[in-house]
Amino acid sequence: MVRITTWNVNGIRNPFGYHPWRGNRTFNYMFDVLEADIVIMQELKIQRKDLSDDMVMVPGWDCYFSLPKHKKGYSGVGIYTRQSVCAPVRAEEGLLGVLCPPGSSTPYRDIPQDACIGGYPTPSQVADLGVDPAALDAEGRCLVLEFPAFVLFGVYSPANSNGLRDSFRYGFVCALDIRIRNLHKMGKRVILTGDLNVSREEIDTAKAEDAMRQEGISRDEYLNTPNRRIFNQLLANGKVPGERDEGREEPVLWDICREFHPMRQGMFTHWEQKINARPGNFGSRIDYVLCSIEMQAWFSESNIQEGLMGSDHCPVYATTKDIVDARGEQVHILDIMNPPGMFRNGERMRDFNPAKDLLPLSGKLLPEFDKRRSIKDMFSRRPALPKVESSSEFWPSPTSGSVNMPKSRGSEEAAAELAPSTSASPLNSPEKRRQNGSPAAKLVKRSKSSIGSSQSSSVSKGQQSLKGFFSSHPKAINAGDQSSASLGEPAAPNTPTIDYSNPNFNDKPKMSPNTQPPSLPLASFSFTLAGSQQSPFIDPIETKETWTRLFSKRPPPRCESHNEPCITFTTKKPGVNCGRQFWTCARPLGPNGQKEKGTQWRCGTFIWASDWNAPASH
Repeated sequence: MVRITTWNVNGIRNPFGYHPWRGNRTFNYMFDVLEADIVIMQELKIQRKDLSDDMVMVPGWDCYFSLPKHKKGYSGVGIYTRQSVCAPVRAEEGLLGVLCPPGSSTPYRDIPQDACIGGYPTPSQVADLGVDPAALDAEGRCLVLEFPAFVLFGVYSPANSNGLRDSFRYGFVCALDIRIRNLHKMGKRVILTGDLNVSREEIDTAKAEDAMRQEGISRDEYLNTPNRRIFNQLLANGKVPGERDEGREEPVLWDICREFHPMRQGMFTHWEQKINARPGNFGSRIDYVLCSIEMQAWFSESNIQEGLMGSDHCPVYATTKDIVDARGEQVHILDIMNPPGMFRNGERMRDFNPAKDLLPLSGKLLPEFDKRRSIKDMFSRRPALPKVESSSEFWPSPTSGSVNMPKSRGSEEAAAELAPSTSASPLNSPEKRRQNGSPAAKLVKRSKSSIGSSQSSSVSKGQQSLKGFFSSHPKAINAGDQSSASLGEPAAPNTPTIDYSNPNFNDKPKMSPNTQPPSLPLASFSFTLAGSQQSPFIDPIETKETWTRLFSKRPPPRCESHNEPCITFTTKKPGVNCGRQFWTCARPLGPNGQKEKGTQWRCGTFIWASDWNAPASH
């Protein structure tokens, strides 16, 4: 059997902060807990430079990534395949085929038919989308893998949280519909997985009827919203009011999880984090594993895994049978999940060969990871150190960009090797190197603050009171300056000159037996002479309390029903209140999605932050 799992992880490292992933923070362990053979992740929120060894060099797994080309920390799709179970024969990025394979300037859609997956929208279909094709495929929202059994889509469909991307979202859904239908016409089976950001009908959204009543729309209007209508026309048993659209007369896909649980209520896969809606199961079902209708008998089980934490979504999986009906022929699933000849009747005929079976889009063939098959190899292969002519710079490692240092010697001795040969120079002696610091340390750029502190002989005592912040201060007297101009008195005789730049300086100047101790400026003593103005007394306890009251965080208000501290939010809805902060009850939203009074769920407390005049904490 083959188990396919899709999961919007809301950041590829996000799950590792939760049980059970936090105990063993490896992707191998995560995939074993998921018991999956193919893992499709959405919303990775990383860039190409953020890919790391533990993400890519997962033992026994291959990986593919589609990351945003322009936006940082945004979108992103990844697919991991277990090499002992399956190996794709083709891999592509994007929906429209306008992107190019790695190392090529030819778009996927222009590659010969026997070398590409196919099904790309025609130029006229692309023109009807009303979206720039390059922009649509540049956001890292789609990966396509082809196995002999089917074409697998990993998709992260655009959301419409702010109402500004309606046309882009609609264009993406239309492009997805066209591509899948084109592949179906070519005779290829399809599995569509991912976060599609659309629910099918009322059963897939908490309190959908109440929401329709509040918005003043009918059920038909709810089902006819543009993206939902296209989606339901793609699915068998999809509810489509009125006549179907031209070109969408026949359904193509089968909703595996819903067909296994046709009447199950509350089978949600996403919960809004901002209102803590997951404990009360006030959510929606927008994550799917869908398959071609002819494959509906291939699957033995499908479900959601709402108990697995780590994201605002939960994983959804579907498991195939061992023996499936491939258009009248009974075949073992492993035979058609791998290149021809790798399996026969479910028995392995040859091992996975990275040199032969890795596809150009594989993460392991990225330049920064190529030729490395495990983390152990990273540390066992060390390039020979080049001959160094100057100590002005270190050389970067050809593979990692780190600084190469000799393995069996200390950092000081290694840095000494990089310095110019000066043989018997006293400044290059081990004793002087220990005093002055190694040459490697001198390469660190000194900040202005460090230079200033090393040249100054007096240290600021810091702010003593609020009053002192607004009062002017006389220029500090340099302790090393004993001139009559600075002190108003003749300099004391026989005062030694202290060289602070001398590395042997130990704060105690050497004086001959006849040398008198240096006279210190009057300002250095803690008492004042008779007749001088007495400085005001500063109470340190009162000063501390003043600063504490000024900068301490004011306590939040307490909610009406539970008398518990509230939490704060910021209004994002466009209007006069956009950007304003408010306080509300910190408890989770109840199953009905409404604020309640006298229950365990969120109460109706609402206070604008500007209206809350909390007393300062003491």
